[in-house]
Amino acid sequence: MAHHIPRVALVFQTKLEENIKVLNAISKYNRNHDQWSAYVDDEAVSAKNPEWLLRQSWDGIISKCDSPALFEEALKKGIPCLDLSDSPRLTPGIPKIRPDNHAVGRAGATHLIEKGIKTLAFCGFSNEEWSIERRQGFISALISGCPDPFIIESEYPAHSDPDWDMKETRFILTMLKKLPKPIGIMACNDLRGIQIIAACREAKIQVPEEVAVVGANNESIRCELTNPQLSSIPINAEFYGQKAAQMISSMIKNKSIVENLVLVDPLEVEARRSTDVFSIDDRAVIDALRLVRDNACKGITVEELCTRVHASRSLLERKFRKFLGRSPQAEIRNEQIKRVKQLLIETDYTLSRIAELCGFAYVEYLCLLFKKTTRMTPKQYRQRFQMIH
Repeated sequence: MAHHIPRVALVFQTKLEENIKVLNAISKYNRNHDQWSAYVDDEAVSAKNPEWLLRQSWDGIISKCDSPALFEEALKKGIPCLDLSDSPRLTPGIPKIRPDNHAVGRAGATHLIEKGIKTLAFCGFSNEEWSIERRQGFISALISGCPDPFIIESEYPAHSDPDWDMKETRFILTMLKKLPKPIGIMACNDLRGIQIIAACREAKIQVPEEVAVVGANNESIRCELTNPQLSSIPINAEFYGQKAAQMISSMIKNKSIVENLVLVDPLEVEARRSTDVFSIDDRAVIDALRLVRDNACKGITVEELCTRVHASRSLLERKFRKFLGRSPQAEIRNEQIKRVKQLLIETDYTLSRIAELCGFAYVEYLCLLFKKTTRMTPKQYRQRFQMIH
């Protein structure tokens, strides 16, 4: 009897760059593992018209669009489904993978705070749950003593067009004129970030000197075409797609759900010209931060920092807490943990090797600090986020 090749429908709007990246990751997994036959509904027709797709038989469906009607009909037919949309809604019987939007918001705030910017704002959409989650994460990351951020929000329409885009740019321009400068603004996504930069250009406000802007999703074409180029927080599309392919394959084979919800951590900020500024008006802190970035994993100590920037330890401690809300030692540890996360995901190195590369003398201390920071052991973090080979 001929071997049955599973048929999987992929409901993705391919006009979106992030969706293309996720599809590429799904394709990579499929090539190296199960080799199902895939059909791409590249305009997401079936999200609104399930019958259009379900006239054919399918072994599995993955949808990156909000597709309650499609899922309802597919479940009636017993088809395993996987929801990759950014809606917070969970459908019983259908596992979901979506970005950790609170973590995205925290990443945006941290990026701006590390630039020494004290006055901050968030620009988003008041009627989109993912934007609200990013705003909540942004606010939660603000350091003690930082003033409450300014919030710029309006409603996102069902479909955007050039008239709406111009209207929103003028709305943002009106708000920008009322804000103190310099200021750092996180946009809920890259489209919003581009509108902020366009509003600044029209108002003759300098970016990044007066307004630093960071977006989210890292749609590279949008970001690179903007002047100045837009810094942005990437979604881990590689993990997103390969995890989705792994899960749907398991559901097809085993007819069971292992994980109901997977939240995908963002990657490190892709820094471009729109945040290429330091608003810290203290040369010792600026120099110390650069030294930490370059040498945290090479074993640099706070004493060495103090020597290199010609400041006493007590003075440098006070300056770091004033501008960043944390100590020089905490900044060193933050950089080390960032590198540990990267190596856990991108390599199969042992913990001993990772400890050595990241400047830890003892694996035990690395594990203790890592769990305190992430609430996961290094092994748990690797199992959850490592790209599937």
